[in-house]
Amino acid sequence: VSTQSTGSSGINAEYGDSIPPKFRKLLVPGKIQHILCTGNLCLRETHDYLKSISSDVHIVRGDFDLNTSYPEQKVVTVGQFKIGLIHGHQVVPWGDNDAIAAVRRQLDVDVMVSGHTHKLEAYEKDGKFYINPGSVTGAYSPMERNPVPAFILMDIQSSTLVTYVYSLPPDGEMEVKKIEFKKGDREE
Repeated sequence: VSTQSTGSSGINAEYGDSIPPKFRKLLVPGKIQHILCTGNLCLRETHDYLKSISSDVHIVRGDFDLNTSYPEQKVVTVGQFKIGLIHGHQVVPWGDNDAIAAVRRQLDVDVMVSGHTHKLEAYEKDGKFYINPGSVTGAYSPMERNPVPAFILMDIQSSTLVTYVYSLPPDGEMEVKKIEFKKGDREE
């Protein structure tokens, strides 16, 4: 099962921010079964674009989203994994790993996806997996001085989650890192 995790898009028509063409080439309909988005879509067109990639789109409300129908948090089950999804502005202090772990425990999930900081991270801690997909557009953030466009693809097979971390540093050459997480290896 292929799942995409997209961080804050920060797409704003006034500033012309958009998803880089190198990423758009990878995000094609029929290849991705689920999309998990940490919010701040800002434009209806961004929501429609995500729906054009996959019919199963899960979005939580970011601090700049005008659409109040998006929930503050969500739990999605994909295969054997329960995945928690929040924007991250509700976590204090912002981006704090212990505070995010507390939300993960509250949601009782195997994988916690949070954003807000635009800082790309993917790591295992205490037998659980944590993802901050960064910002798919590389949008400005006071938390991250030089955010780079990034997103994450997750391939879920049985009790194994393979994460592909895509980033586009200033040199324009796409980087891809692979991280594997096996459910149940080191439970809390």
